[in-house]
Amino acid sequence: MSHLADTSRLKATIFVGGLDQAVTQQTLFHAFLPFGDIVEVNLPKPDNQNSNEQHRGFGYVEFETATDATEAIDNMDRSELYGSVIKVAAAKPQKDANEGLGSKTAVWEQAGWLAANAVSEEDRQAQEQIQEEANGPMDPMQGLEGLDEAGPKPA
Repeated sequence: MSHLADTSRLKATIFVGGLDQAVTQQTLFHAFLPFGDIVEVNLPKPDNQNSNEQHRGFGYVEFETATDATEAIDNMDRSELYGSVIKVAAAKPQKDANEGLGSKTAVWEQAGWLAANAVSEEDRQAQEQIQEEANGPMDPMQGLEGLDEAGPKPA
């Protein structure tokens, strides 16, 4: 059940890039509030703690619903915030260290893998079928006799 909740949360989350350093979580909150209820605003901090920068120039805004997120993207992409043109897009799933097996990405990749292999397996069987038909009707006993003769002779 849980991975469904995660995917729908992700659909309601937008990525906002090209942010001026003057922009705070509060700024983003108010800039995007007209489009719907906001669950969370996230401005990732610079990796370097001694940096003068407040954030890394991008952030995420999570709305209550995916519809609001789409609305915000349509209206705010390439708009200006504090004199900087911002990019607003659908957030992509974060690939991070703790997304190993059993995480939401692994499940989808696994499903894709299974689907791909199931298809190629069927293709392979169909291919064999065609070849057999091309070789003419096979005597079902023929293959077995061949195996017996090939095996070690009884002493």
